[in-house]
Amino acid sequence: MFSNLILRNSRRSRKENGLFFSSLVISIVAFYMILSISTQDVMLFLQKMESDAVDKLLLLIPAFYGMTLGILFFLIYFACKYQFERRRHELGVYLMLGMRRSKLFGMLLAEDCLTSILAMLIGLPVAVVLSEIVSLVTAKLVGMGIIGHQFSLSWSAIEWTLAGFLAIKLTALLILSGRISRQEIGTLLSQPTNRPKKQMPSVIYGLAAICGSMMLAVAYYMAIQGIAWTKVSMMGLTLLLGIVGTMLLFYGMRALIALIVKKGKGNKQLHVFTFRQIQENVIHQSNSMAISSLLILAALCCFGAGVGIAGTNSLSSGHVIDYTFEDHTAEDSSQVLPNIKAVLKENSLENQFSELFEMRVGRIRTTEDYDNAYSMDAVMDSLRSLPQSEDRDVLLNNLGYATYPYLICLSDYNRLLELSGNPALQLGEKEATVYIDTEFTTASRTAMLNQVLAGQPKVELDGSPIHLTGEVQSVNLVTDRSITLSFALILPDEAFLYYSQGMYDTYVNAVLSEQALNGNSLMTAYSDLNEKLDKIGIEYESYLQNMGRQLFYTVASIYITLYLAIVFLVVANTIVGVQFLMSQQKTGRRYQTLIRLGATYESLCQSAGKQIAWFMGLPVLVAAVSSLFGVRALFTGILSSRTRGTVPEMLLVSATMILLLCVIEYIYMRVVKHSSDRYLLTLMQPQREE
Repeated sequence: MFSNLILRNSRRSRKENGLFFSSLVISIVAFYMILSISTQDVMLFLQKMESDAVDKLLLLIPAFYGMTLGILFFLIYFACKYQFERRRHELGVYLMLGMRRSKLFGMLLAEDCLTSILAMLIGLPVAVVLSEIVSLVTAKLVGMGIIGHQFSLSWSAIEWTLAGFLAIKLTALLILSGRISRQEIGTLLSQPTNRPKKQMPSVIYGLAAICGSMMLAVAYYMAIQGIAWTKVSMMGLTLLLGIVGTMLLFYGMRALIALIVKKGKGNKQLHVFTFRQIQENVIHQSNSMAISSLLILAALCCFGAGVGIAGTNSLSSGHVIDYTFEDHTAEDSSQVLPNIKAVLKENSLENQFSELFEMRVGRIRTTEDYDNAYSMDAVMDSLRSLPQSEDRDVLLNNLGYATYPYLICLSDYNRLLELSGNPALQLGEKEATVYIDTEFTTASRTAMLNQVLAGQPKVELDGSPIHLTGEVQSVNLVTDRSITLSFALILPDEAFLYYSQGMYDTYVNAVLSEQALNGNSLMTAYSDLNEKLDKIGIEYESYLQNMGRQLFYTVASIYITLYLAIVFLVVANTIVGVQFLMSQQKTGRRYQTLIRLGATYESLCQSAGKQIAWFMGLPVLVAAVSSLFGVRALFTGILSSRTRGTVPEMLLVSATMILLLCVIEYIYMRVVKHSSDRYLLTLMQPQREE
């Protein structure tokens, strides 16, 4: 009999409070995802390439785990408190009928254990599947294609997930059960009511809303303009303005609600009652709504910025060549390519590459006057004649140091352009083309410099006049990012050999053949060939190293931002949803009075639905609008100069993610509305006054 009561109560609690049960499941998923990162095959692959960076990331996992335990403890405590509050009358009846307080405590503990076990049985399989999907998507985002993915199950992550979840759940339950079991029977049987709060004049609320809006505007201006990122004190001031501004904005919204109440038409069913309820909820819960809005804003910014950066990561660098070989033992630079070919042929590896070509890079050796080896006064004068801007000033500053540029051989670079699908450069005897790596410029600065180069300005190379033609080139010279030239000149072969005096560095670039791939994924092909090259002792760099760095930042942005966004969303929506349901329960007598006056169930549900739309929609609306500025501010602070040219693409991806999360917020609102409808249905039944 007692066990049947426990089962029935546990089943009823899950049905009546699906929002809280869903939050428990999502919490378990978040726990497992962050704890299982170290066992993901993508992360294991990254440890070979970027072991130091990955190790530092993994060291942060316990900190995120501990932070989440603290946040979710308050979430579970708050939600459990709501469950006990709505069962006060039921628990009082149990005690009045003779149930011992120790047995009541045991019943509550058993019910909670059943709910927790069911949440874990649902959450853990979902977490495992979701972590695998995230791992596959992460690899796909960097262009790795279909990888040799292996299913991974982290038993340590499962153990720590269970331990952490059960610990905070049991702690919250012990505190609340102890409090509820010590209350007197009369207190439990009485219905809780909202305490009236002091109402301020409407002018105060209006001024608060204006001040809050101004503080938010200043905060986002400081963040987007980069002022907040200059030093810690400015960042602290920006955050303070944003938080206080949000609190004041929600506090001042009471004036707007009051205005709507006054403008309301009396012919609509329960119109005045609905907006009086909304006004009272905003008055009583404005701080909770502001906190929820800030948490939702943090979630939207994490999702938007993280996925935006990851989704456009591949836009910043192209994949043209697969390997770059070096031979420092060669006495003559011209012998590097024949030596590399000989070593590969000797070890039967020549068929692994479809292309092997030189990339010769040197410096000016016809003079030792390094400060005056190269001058481009005409280019500088043309830039100074352009309208004043930050890009123009940065270009003038950077080009002012280009007095001793690197030199690149034209035929080698044209071979690189051919492989990348770009047209070859055509240079005359006294012509050159500018090369600047994407690490040192942006799209807008490149466009400005191209505007100047269109006039084929005359410059001097060791006293000899030459003309700069074409557009700025930036295709990576080798596979790895270890060679990033801030400024170089692409010269015809004869001019390159003359000015370098035969003293240059030779890199041998290689492209994998179809036989090397042989149906394997790119990662597998690289790994297999790396093992063979390591055995013969040849010095090389592969695209695997460059891809590893790129993949690391993508993985870090996806996993960490996804994890934080899930936590913030769960906490924010559970807080605001439970707050409304608790407030609705405390005003239950008002609904009962309306029922006695003839209000229908449909009209009550419609009224509650409007209240939920306002109560939950306001935080989401403010957070969604703020997130557009917040994501842009994050891009200002965390993006390098090389990737800032992709901000429009990132913002587009971020806006899509923000829209998707707003849809999730709508689903949360529907869940709360369903719980509200179930509660109102219980009020439709005649109840005896105790």
